[in-house]
Amino acid sequence: MNKIIYLFIAAIYFIAGEVHSQTKPVQYKTILLDGYFNHEMTKDSNGYIIQTHYLWNETTNGGFSFLGNIFNSSGIKTALLTEPVTAEKLKQVDIYFIVDPDCPKENPVPNYIMPEQANAIYNWVQAGGVLMLFSNDSGNVEFSHLNQLAEKFGIHFNEHHTRNKVKDDNFITGTINIPKGNKIFISAKNIFIKDICTLDLKQPAEAVLTDNGENIIAISKIGKGVVFAIGDPWLYNEYLDGKKLPKEIENHKAAEDLVTWLLKQIK
Repeated sequence: MNKIIYLFIAAIYFIAGEVHSQTKPVQYKTILLDGYFNHEMTKDSNGYIIQTHYLWNETTNGGFSFLGNIFNSSGIKTALLTEPVTAEKLKQVDIYFIVDPDCPKENPVPNYIMPEQANAIYNWVQAGGVLMLFSNDSGNVEFSHLNQLAEKFGIHFNEHHTRNKVKDDNFITGTINIPKGNKIFISAKNIFIKDICTLDLKQPAEAVLTDNGENIIAISKIGKGVVFAIGDPWLYNEYLDGKKLPKEIENHKAAEDLVTWLLKQIK
């Protein structure tokens, strides 16, 4: 009897080992936030020089901690790149997020998007990468090199056309209604975007949100990958934490819709 029990237990361990050996490790998705083209510095409360503005771990108004939490809740790891982007680095991630590349006003020695970097990004998208481009209004972002990258995908950020100027708390002037049937924003009905530059588009780019005949948000499908573009940093904490905007403005829902859509684009 003891021999039978021993053989039974041994069989269980063998089967468990076989199942374990055939189970692939979980492959987590990663979004890589650029911290090289956007590399603003400031002093913290202790006088130390630190990087600031549009960072995952930044909990102040200008940070992306709320957006980062939405990505994390969807099973996407957030990472920061503070070095020049390369083809090898891009192979390790699923989504690459460029926001507000520096102009000299923000960084005395800006790190511009150079042709070799733009080519690496383009080839990565073509192979299946998902690229997010968040620009800014004139005077607060570097347009020339950013557009050299964006135009590879049929997208041009309009430096000299800024709209949705908002004075004080007159939020209605920065509110855009999202029509039913939008392919990205399924649940959000109204979003707030302040001081946004519009987009000029050529194929294969297409508008996914327009307002008064102007292109606000666009996507561009290249090869196996896709680009999402908007002319503003938009989803930073100040307009995502629910403290400032009226309840009828649904930036948080829009951010959740966007993350859901981005996940579906990952090959």
